[in-house]
Amino acid sequence: MYGCHTDCLERPLSNGFRQLGVWVARYPWWFLGISVLISGGLGAGFYFYPQRLSFHMEDQFMPLEGLARRERDFIRHHFPTNDSWEFSVERLDTEGMFASLIAVSTSGNILTASAFHELLKLDEMVKSLHVSWDHLGAVKNFTFMQLCTRVGTMCVPVNHLLRAVHGNASAIESLNFTYPLFQGHEFMGSQLGGVHFQSSQPHVVQGAKAIRLVYYLQEEPARAMEINAKWLEKYIDAIATAAKSLHLKSIQVSFFTSISHQQDIAGHLEEMPPLLSITYILTTLFSVLSCLRFDCVRNKAGVAMLGVISSGLALAASGGLLMYCGVPCVISVANAPFLSLGAGVDNMFIMISCWQQTKISKKVEDRLAETYAAAAVSITITSMTDVLAFYIGIMTPFTSVKSFCIYTGTAVLFCFLYCITFFGAVLALNGKREEDNRHWLACVKVKCASEDENSFLHRLCCVGGSYDSITGAEEEHPITIFFHSYGPFLTQFWCKILVVVLYFGYLAASIYGCFQLQEGTGLRNLASEGSYLIQYYESQDIYFSKYGPKVMVTVTKTVSYWDPSIRNTIEKCMQSFESTSFVDRGLSESWLRDYTRYSVNMSLNLDDRASFMASVASFFHLVPHYKNDIVIQNGSIEASRFFIQTVNVTPVVNSKKMLRELRKIAMGCTVPLMVYHPTFMHLDQYDVIVQSTIQNVVVATGLMLFISLLLIPNPLCSLWVTFANASIIVGVTGFMAYWNVNLDSVSMINLIICIGFSVDFSAHISYAFVTSQDSNANERVNNALHLLGYPIVQGALSTILGVIALSASGNYLFKSFFKIMFLVIMFGAVHGLVFIPVFLTFFGVCAKQCSCGAKIKKFDKGQQTSCIKDPVQLGCFENQAEGTEGNSLPGTVVTTPSIINIGNVYNGYLFHPGQNIMVPSVDAQRGDSKFCSDQNDHAKDFLKQIKLLHSVKKAD
Repeated sequence: MYGCHTDCLERPLSNGFRQLGVWVARYPWWFLGISVLISGGLGAGFYFYPQRLSFHMEDQFMPLEGLARRERDFIRHHFPTNDSWEFSVERLDTEGMFASLIAVSTSGNILTASAFHELLKLDEMVKSLHVSWDHLGAVKNFTFMQLCTRVGTMCVPVNHLLRAVHGNASAIESLNFTYPLFQGHEFMGSQLGGVHFQSSQPHVVQGAKAIRLVYYLQEEPARAMEINAKWLEKYIDAIATAAKSLHLKSIQVSFFTSISHQQDIAGHLEEMPPLLSITYILTTLFSVLSCLRFDCVRNKAGVAMLGVISSGLALAASGGLLMYCGVPCVISVANAPFLSLGAGVDNMFIMISCWQQTKISKKVEDRLAETYAAAAVSITITSMTDVLAFYIGIMTPFTSVKSFCIYTGTAVLFCFLYCITFFGAVLALNGKREEDNRHWLACVKVKCASEDENSFLHRLCCVGGSYDSITGAEEEHPITIFFHSYGPFLTQFWCKILVVVLYFGYLAASIYGCFQLQEGTGLRNLASEGSYLIQYYESQDIYFSKYGPKVMVTVTKTVSYWDPSIRNTIEKCMQSFESTSFVDRGLSESWLRDYTRYSVNMSLNLDDRASFMASVASFFHLVPHYKNDIVIQNGSIEASRFFIQTVNVTPVVNSKKMLRELRKIAMGCTVPLMVYHPTFMHLDQYDVIVQSTIQNVVVATGLMLFISLLLIPNPLCSLWVTFANASIIVGVTGFMAYWNVNLDSVSMINLIICIGFSVDFSAHISYAFVTSQDSNANERVNNALHLLGYPIVQGALSTILGVIALSASGNYLFKSFFKIMFLVIMFGAVHGLVFIPVFLTFFGVCAKQCSCGAKIKKFDKGQQTSCIKDPVQLGCFENQAEGTEGNSLPGTVVTTPSIINIGNVYNGYLFHPGQNIMVPSVDAQRGDSKFCSDQNDHAKDFLKQIKLLHSVKKAD
C-alpha cells in the first residue's frame, strides 16, 4: 500500500484546474458576465413554477411501483363505480372526495337530545352551503344535495343515526339499536365511537362519546372535481367557525376533507420565501463575519458576500432549467434551496482558505492557479459525491424523493460550476485590488501597514496589506491559529485513547438506536403543528381506532364457481383471513356464502354450471348491491370479490403487519386472490422503504468509494473516507430514533444526503493528509487540521445555518429535514475534526507518494539563489546542506515533484517545483547569529527530508 500510486487522475485534474485558474484570472469579467447571463436566461424558467407545482399526496408519498397501484388498476378496470346511482363506500377504489367531521360530547354521552340538536343544526348548515360555477357564461349554484353521492335517487346518509331520528333530536334518547351493525344490517363501526353497551343486552348501545358524519361527493362528470373542490373549501371555512356561529355547547367538533392535506402542503410552500430570505440573510452575515479581517486590504467581507450571491445565481439557474424541463415541484423540493446554499458556501470557504495560503508576492494569475490546483480537486471530490448521491436517489419509488434529488443534485452541480467560474472571477478581481493595496470597500489605494504607526482604528480603516513575513502569505485567522495548537493536542497518546473510547461509545449508541427505529410516515405526521387536522386525528385515534378498513378479497381470474371443490377452496381461504387477529369474522361479506344459503332455501343445484349462472340474476334481485361484486363475461364469472372487516390496526405498525399477513394468505391460496383497500396505497411504503433505502445507500456508497479512489491519491485513505461515510450513516440512522424521526420517504431523502455530505469533511482532511510531505503521521494530521480545520468549521456552521430556518416550520417534513441535516453535519464535522484525524495517525503509510522521484542537484558553496519573484541571498553558509550532517548528501538541495502542492511551508522552508533551489522562509537579509542558529536547526530538519525523498527515489 505504501508504494501504491493512484494519482493518475488527480494529477492531470489538478493541472487542468490550474490552467482554468489562469484563464479566469486573465478574463474575470467574461466569466462574471457569462455566469450572470446564464442565470438570467435559465432563471426565466420559473415562469412555469405554478404549472410544475404538485400537491397530490398519493403521487408524492406513496411508492410509484407499489403493489397497491396494480391492485387498484385491476379493481378500477373490473369493478367501475357509479357514485350517482349505486354508491358504496367499501367498494370505492380510492378514498373518494368527501368532508368529514367528528363531534365529541362535552358531557360524556353524544346520544342525548341536546347533543343531537346541535348535530342537526350543524348538518343543516353543511347541507345549505352552496358554491357558484360559471360554465360558458351560465352561472349555476350547487349545494350538497346536488353534489352528493346517491343510491338510486337518494343521497347517501351521512350517518345512520341522523337518518334514524328524522330530524327529531329527542328521538335519539328512546332509540334502541345494535352496534357495530345498526339494527343488524348497516355497519357503523366508523360512525360511532367510544361506545358502551347495556348490561342486559351486550350488543345494544347505552351510550357513546363521539359520532362521525361523512359527506361524500360525486366524482363524475369531470366538472364535478372543480365544483367539489370549491365546496370543500367553503366547508372548511364554515366548520372552522361553526362553534361560534352556531353556539355549540354540547359538542366539540373537529373536521377533515379529502383536500385538507393538499391545502396544508400549499400553505407550507407559501412559508418558504420568507424562510429562504431569513436563511439567505443569516448565511450572508455568517460568511461576512467569518471572513472578516482587521485589515482594510486583506478583508474578505466583500468576497464572502459575492460568494453567497454566486450560490444564489446557481440556484436560480438550476431551478429554472428544471422548470423548463417539466420536472414536478413537490413539497420536498422546498428543502433544496436551503441545502444547496450551504453546499455552495462550503465550497467558497475552501477556495478562500487556499487563496490565503498563496504568496502575496506572486502575480494574481499564479495565485489563482495555485488556489485552483489546491482547492478545486478537493471540492470536486465533495461536489461529485454529493451530486451522484442525489442522482442515485432518482431510483427510489417515491416522487417526493425523485424530485428532491433531481433539484438538489442539479443545484449542487451548478453551485460547483459557479464556484470555479463566477466566484473564481471574484477572487481574481479581489486579488488585483489587493495587489494595488486598495481598500476593500472604497477601492482607493491605502498605505502599507508598515508605513503607518497611528492608532488601531486608523490602521484598521486607512492602512492595510499586511502579511506574514515568514510564510509570505496572508496572516492567519485567529481560529486557524487555534487549530495549529489543536492538532498537537489531538495527537497526544492519551487523547487518542480517549477519542477511540468516545468513538466506540458513539457507535454502540448508534447501533442500538438503529434497532429502535420506526418505519413509515403516518398521515398525522403530514399535518402541520397547529393544524385543524391534528385534533381530527386525535379524536379518530381515541374513539374510532377499533375498526379498520373493509378490505376487498378479489378472485382475479375465471374459476369454476359451480365446482364444489372450488367453492370449498374459496371458503377455506376466507376462513384463513377470518382466523387472523386483524379480522372480525362476524362482519365479513360474501356473495358466494349468501348465494349458497339462497340456493339451499330455494333448492337450487349450484353444482351445475347452467343452473348456477341462471340463478344469479334472481339472487341479485334480492340483494342488488352484490351485482357490483361479480364480473360476468361470455357466460363466465371473470372476477368476483368479497369483503373482510379489519380490526386492531392502530398504531401504524399494526397496519403494516395486517397488510403483510393478508397478502401472505392471499398468495398461499390455490385460487388466485388479491386483497385491496385504498389505504393500502399509503401502507405500501412499508414494503419498499427499507429495501429502497438500503439499495440507494449501498449503490451511492460504492460510487463514492470509486470517486475517492480516483481523486484521492492513496487507496487506504479512500477506504478511510468510506469508513467515515458508513459510520456517519449508522450514527444518523440510530440517533433518528432518539429524536423521534421515523424511517420514511422524508428520512430516506436525508440518508441519501448523508451519503454525499458525510464525505465532505472527511475527504477534505484525508486529501490534505495525503498531500502533506511530512514523514510523521502526527505532523501530517497537524498540517491538515491547521490548513482545513477552520474551513470545515465554517462549512459546518454555514450548512446548519442554511437549514436552521426550517426548524421554525410547523411541518413534519421540514422539521425532520432539519433534524437529520443537523445530525449529518454534526457527525460529519466530528468525524472530520476528531475521529478520522486520530485514526489516520494509526496508519502512517497513508501519504501521497512521489511518482517521479526526487531530483538531486549539487549546490555550490557561495552560489546565490533566488525565489521565483524576488532575489533572496542566503545569509549564512551554515544553512546550506553541506555544512551539516556530512554523511547525508552534502552540498545538495532537492526539487520537489510538480505534483506536490506549491508554496506550502515544511519545517521552515519553501519548496518550488521546477526550481533546483532551497529558500529559507525567513527574511534572509538578516545576518544576526540567532537567525543563523535558527536556520541551522531548520537545515537539519531539511536534510532529513532529503534523506527520505532520496530513499524513495532509490526504492522506485
